[in-house]
Amino acid sequence: MKKIIITGATGLIGKKLSEELYKSGYQIIVFSRDSKRAKDVLKKDYEYVDWDHRNSSKWADKISDSDVIIHLAGINLFAKRWNDEFKKEIITSRKETTKTLSDVIKSSLNKPKLFISASGVGYYGDGGDEILTEDSPAGNDFLAEVCKVWESEASEVESVGVRRVSIRTGIVLSTEDGALKRMLLPFKLFVGGPIGNGKQWFPWIHIDDIVGIYKFAIENENLSGAVNAASPNICTMKEFAKTLGKVLNRPSLFSVPKFALKFAIGEAGDVVLMGQRVSVDKLLSSGYKFKFENLEVALMDLLKKKRA
Repeated sequence: MKKIIITGATGLIGKKLSEELYKSGYQIIVFSRDSKRAKDVLKKDYEYVDWDHRNSSKWADKISDSDVIIHLAGINLFAKRWNDEFKKEIITSRKETTKTLSDVIKSSLNKPKLFISASGVGYYGDGGDEILTEDSPAGNDFLAEVCKVWESEASEVESVGVRRVSIRTGIVLSTEDGALKRMLLPFKLFVGGPIGNGKQWFPWIHIDDIVGIYKFAIENENLSGAVNAASPNICTMKEFAKTLGKVLNRPSLFSVPKFALKFAIGEAGDVVLMGQRVSVDKLLSSGYKFKFENLEVALMDLLKKKRA
């Protein structure tokens, strides 16, 4: 039975991923700043460890005793309006935790075989209509800088022979949290529509597929480095909104203009207005089979589950 440590297990991806891995026979060890709260949230028979990245002496031995580390922890980008202080928190929450994990992995006598760290398609900045592969250059905006720092710290484990996978996640579709949940209410009130001019690429991915990609990375040793994680059939924001309206039997007429979005959430609005036309050829050539490639089918599946 493989032992898998997961940070950020109470988040959108973490909850679903830990449950799926547990069902598959893996032993789950949850690293959390508040292990009691994590146990209350997850309500599963996992091992829970208090995790303070500033004091590794309390949990370093768990690293030596594990097979895989999955690092999902990081402060929510949209928890509050961006200012210099909060932007520093965003970078610090990813850089310092990843660096500490990498350092402990490197110094462990019995090293895990694999370190998977989250990242995002925001790595590329606003890519326009360019097809973006894992070899495409990073952008030069704030979120791109966050992703670069994140991946750089994770890649340090490669120096001691540990396989590293940084999953550049697209926009995860789930009715529990994220972009889809926030878009449902306006559509139900007949005032839904695209954000911005609608021409930006929208690299969506069903929650089941992002979980499947993490599991695939664990079980396929040929996958390493940065990996784009989005549907093979991404679409524009306008196409996404139109399809969501169709599934909900609602019109998609009322776009959210750029100035209104910027007024509502400030600089973070730039992230929503950017687009990334990412290629997932690396993932496909490695053998991953998507469960949901068609947007309409994906949305119908998610919304059916919500009504059930």
